[in-house]
Amino acid sequence: MKKRLLGLTGIMILSIILSACSNYKFKADVNYPIEDFTMTDQRGDTVTLDDLKGEPWLAMFIFTNCTTVCPPMTFNMTGIQEELIERGVEDYKLVAFSVDPEFDTPEVLTRYLSNYPVPDDSKWHLLTGYDQKFIEQFALSSFKSFVKKPEDGGEVIHMSTFHLVDETGTLVKNYDGYSADGSISFDTIAIDMKTLIEERLGK
Repeated sequence: MKKRLLGLTGIMILSIILSACSNYKFKADVNYPIEDFTMTDQRGDTVTLDDLKGEPWLAMFIFTNCTTVCPPMTFNMTGIQEELIERGVEDYKLVAFSVDPEFDTPEVLTRYLSNYPVPDDSKWHLLTGYDQKFIEQFALSSFKSFVKKPEDGGEVIHMSTFHLVDETGTLVKNYDGYSADGSISFDTIAIDMKTLIEERLGK
């Protein structure tokens, strides 16, 4: 009898969890339209805001000579992609804006990405092809994110945030992209991206 009650309790708990997951609704935290842009990715292809529209994309600001937060942020992004693949999510993009565009050419960005366990690099756009002043203004105006290259030639200062942009090109949510204790929630971000897609398709 006791085993039967435990079994029934387990089934009830599982049902509640599954019900909660199926009823989950995405809730935007912010509403910032991204400015139009024309940039170049690591393949040498031109990428515009319109090219990214139609599906959600997760963005970050990094540079290849970074010795602090950029490597773990990039590694975390590969973990999020693994989670997306496991959940069967296909309609998304992963975008990285270089905050040191003078050094980060498409060739440099390609080499940088090859150092990470990227499950599917076709989804990635590492962007460059603009000047330093532009990226500092663009990050602030579109993402409310701080970027500054010190005049003394030190490492570029930037934030370690992941930015979720919806299919219309609007920033809707921010996440911590780096944590010293490794507490980044890959599944939370993947679920939000999957939910955005399903709500757009009316599923």
